[in-house]
Amino acid sequence: MSTPRAIRQAFLAVEQSEGAGARVRRSIGTSKLRNFSPFLMLDHFSVSPETITYLLNGAVDHEDFAGNKGTIETGDLQFMTAGKGIMHAEMPRQNPDGSANVGMQLWVDLPEKLKKCEPRYRDLRASEIPNIDVDDKKVNIKIISGQSHGTDSVQELAYTPVWIFDITVKPGGKVTQALPVGWNAFAYTLSGSTTFGVGKDQTTVGQYHNVVFEQKGDSVSAEVEKTSGEDGRFILVAGLPLDQKVVQYGPFVLTSQEEVYQAMLDYQSHSNGFERAAGWRSEIGKTMT
Repeated sequence: MSTPRAIRQAFLAVEQSEGAGARVRRSIGTSKLRNFSPFLMLDHFSVSPETITYLLNGAVDHEDFAGNKGTIETGDLQFMTAGKGIMHAEMPRQNPDGSANVGMQLWVDLPEKLKKCEPRYRDLRASEIPNIDVDDKKVNIKIISGQSHGTDSVQELAYTPVWIFDITVKPGGKVTQALPVGWNAFAYTLSGSTTFGVGKDQTTVGQYHNVVFEQKGDSVSAEVEKTSGEDGRFILVAGLPLDQKVVQYGPFVLTSQEEVYQAMLDYQSHSNGFERAAGWRSEIGKTMT
């Protein structure tokens, strides 16, 4: 018998400006939620360390100083490990119908022993993601990473163990998702109103909220009222906490101030992994000028 997790807190992710033309709802990495290892930051972005980008609508081009380039489209994911360092650019495409490019970007901390690993990319296409229905097809689960109701994801794509699910619950639907014991977990609501928890611990939240769960327990339960006029959709994420200090300055995330200073010096002097940064300019970035 599973032990449901209680909700620690639930709060609205407030929209703010970020970069050229982007609107971002940041919920992890704010005063509301810090030190939630292994997660460093979560952005729900809308654009007319180890990052996981999940594109909900549109298309985004990416490239780096090593010559890697590509495009992710609706439903695709990109897992990028910065490792010892990389210069990377992302640029949304203009959609024919004028719609915004919308997605989620999660920063995940790397274990200390892997912070100097070689940078790498792994793309996961929407067609590769296992998709299951439960509760008489009132619940749909996209298994991006991890295991759900006996179905495994395609592969582990991040160095740090992380489970990610995109879950849609129709009115009257219920789901209980098992999670590894001791991992930190949260749900981010994309649309509709969803009730999380069981019994007296139930909490109903609307769109754009981050629901943080207690570590105790091995499952998360969610449902949508029969009388609801729309589906509830949320991203459920769980990750293994890392027993290490986090020191962050901008994009540099290490375990001591000395390491951060050294990384900044390496970047400025184009050394120790940043040699190809000298003189590099993003080609896709020119579309914004």
